[in-house]
Amino acid sequence: MKLTPRCVVFSFARLTTAISIPAIAIAMVTSAVATAGDWTAWRGPNQNGTIEASGLIDKFNPRGGAGSNVVWKSEDAAGISTPVVMNGRLFTIVRHMVDTPIDAEKVICLDASSGDFLWQNITNVFLSDVPAERVGWSNVTADVETDSVFALSACCLLQRIDAKTGETVWSHSLSEEYGMLSTYGGRTNTPAVFENLIIISGVTTGWDETARPAHRFLAFDKFTGELVWLTSTRPLPEDTTYSTPVFANVDGKDVMIAGSGDGGLHGFEPRTGALLWSVPISRRGLNTSAVVDGKGNAYIGQGEENPVGTLMGAVVRVDVPAAMAGSNAVETWRTEELIVGKSSPLLIDGRVYVVEDSSKLHVLDAETGEEIGDGLKLGTSMRGSLIHADGKIYACTGTGIFYVLKPADDGVEVVSKVRLPKGHDVGGSPIVVGNRIYLPTTGGLFCLANEGVEAAPATLSIARQPDAPLTDTTVARLQIVPSEAIVEAGKMLPLKVWAYNAAGQPLENRPNDLQFTVTGNASVDAGGNLVTQASEKHIAAVVTVTSGDRTAVARYRIIPSLPWSFDFSDHEVPVTWIGARYRHEARDVDGKPAIVKITTIPKGTRSQTWFGPTDLAGYTVTADVQAAAGAAKMPDIGLIAQRYTLDMMGESQQLQIRTWTAQLRMAKSVPFQWNAGTWYRLKFTAAVEGDQAVLRAKAWPRDDAEPKEWMLTATDDAPNRNGSPGLFGNSTNAEIAIENVTVEPNP
Repeated sequence: MKLTPRCVVFSFARLTTAISIPAIAIAMVTSAVATAGDWTAWRGPNQNGTIEASGLIDKFNPRGGAGSNVVWKSEDAAGISTPVVMNGRLFTIVRHMVDTPIDAEKVICLDASSGDFLWQNITNVFLSDVPAERVGWSNVTADVETDSVFALSACCLLQRIDAKTGETVWSHSLSEEYGMLSTYGGRTNTPAVFENLIIISGVTTGWDETARPAHRFLAFDKFTGELVWLTSTRPLPEDTTYSTPVFANVDGKDVMIAGSGDGGLHGFEPRTGALLWSVPISRRGLNTSAVVDGKGNAYIGQGEENPVGTLMGAVVRVDVPAAMAGSNAVETWRTEELIVGKSSPLLIDGRVYVVEDSSKLHVLDAETGEEIGDGLKLGTSMRGSLIHADGKIYACTGTGIFYVLKPADDGVEVVSKVRLPKGHDVGGSPIVVGNRIYLPTTGGLFCLANEGVEAAPATLSIARQPDAPLTDTTVARLQIVPSEAIVEAGKMLPLKVWAYNAAGQPLENRPNDLQFTVTGNASVDAGGNLVTQASEKHIAAVVTVTSGDRTAVARYRIIPSLPWSFDFSDHEVPVTWIGARYRHEARDVDGKPAIVKITTIPKGTRSQTWFGPTDLAGYTVTADVQAAAGAAKMPDIGLIAQRYTLDMMGESQQLQIRTWTAQLRMAKSVPFQWNAGTWYRLKFTAAVEGDQAVLRAKAWPRDDAEPKEWMLTATDDAPNRNGSPGLFGNSTNAEIAIENVTVEPNP
């Protein structure tokens, strides 16, 4: 049975003082496994799109009726996400109340047998450029042990949701807390469960050392929501991506294998986040997921330029054991000029089945990468991935052509082919549960089965390859949990430490030379609590634990309660602000200290910055702002309050309040003439009054008296009830100077 560490309790040192800690006591918990009837993750229980099954359909008629093999169809579940099934319930992500003032995103639950609607968990899309048609791009992940589903929204809200009730257990706004980007491209990642962790990734612009953009992986304790580790890949990636990690045990060591926005395939220790190896696959980001064979070879496709040369696209085999051993010769083969940028590979009996973005299917020899047969043109586009069950391959093109295929000596043979009705495009992938296939489309989700055949009961266990026995009890790595958090000034935060050997396995042994240091306006008491001092300043604290040459570091933002005031008199961009330091510089402007949003940031001139906790509500943000004089075009300058944006728009010369940039479901604007080189004061207040959010704003030349009346008032019938204060700006056209920022609770 798998054991995972949960808690270590010990005494810490005082501020900047190092002392030895005599012992570590570790509590352990167990992990459950899914059953054969569950399809709990995007690529299924084996993480590769394959599952043992029998009695599956050879064909169906999407228009229904007798002999159609359509058990039910749910328009409630229409969308572009791939569903999952756990304990007889189906979960997926869809759009809510399309093209209305309460347009949003939601996780829904259906009875997997009947298609009956059971519950929905609705979340607003906020502070995001994602277009409406790409809402619901991510996929739900189900977890048997917690009886929960985990979902990442289009605006980077990560939630643990109770699978029975639909209630949110915990959530993290990854944009506001870690600077994760929610872009117009809409690429959104899928959570992955490993033991006690839920792991998610995306391009982030965090605080202090993580302010520089990078594709980062974040692992949260799935029970508590605490951040366990955060790991960066190469900075300044070309893309945001949606490659989902897979897990393998290679030569006795657990490894998480994932594609990144930097174009690399990376291996990590899944419990600690330590980067083990990296292999360049593409010059741009990887959107597909790898599939791993029994020898530890990983296969992955990409649709961009190759690292060497100018040819586009490739399917690549990586020797993971060699990569783990530190070899430079880890790429076994690369078959180029296959544009496999969206659909993930399928591995069957020594053959790799891949579908190009143009929907042409190719079959490659897994040992050599050479093509078998001439391939098969399926349609015009392909975003979903192939699945294999009951000796058949199921595929559906983006435009809704559904195939049942079988492996053949010269590639594949077509068993059946059907075109779905107009309006049934496919962005997700089919899944198999029992003797049923669930096919997601934009016109509805189909449940398909041979008529008169009942679903087989779920009895078999599906589990990862067993780990090697724990024989090495030497501590090779330490970990402080939470590894990052916001702590209110004057409050305490309980800390834990976990220990691992060189194979990344959790340990119970007790190093006798542990030493801890704390920098910042904080200390750690004998009970293992981070103790912060009362202060009006926003401060960063760093806790370091060492044992010999082994070190672990955790970072904390110490934030006072409201009101806040930032005058930048220390000539620093506040270290605790999310997404600020890389995009802003501290300068004197017109003889006074300010911060300036610069124009030379790659892909970062249009961005958002957040100041603190996401549970704040009912407050007012003010700031003095100026667009640099002499620019040919004007920038946009704004404030953020409670997940709404006030934007002083330069080119259109207006004030606008909005929450979802691409959709403008509740936006309101008024004309406002303003000039570069002049200081203006912006004031933006947010509150919830009854069942509405009420947003009020004004702007005026700073040297003038404040207008008595609000210039702009907007309401939202689907209110954002909380959120971090912050700044918005688009400095593409001109630099933006900012002074005298305040956040105060409403009267």
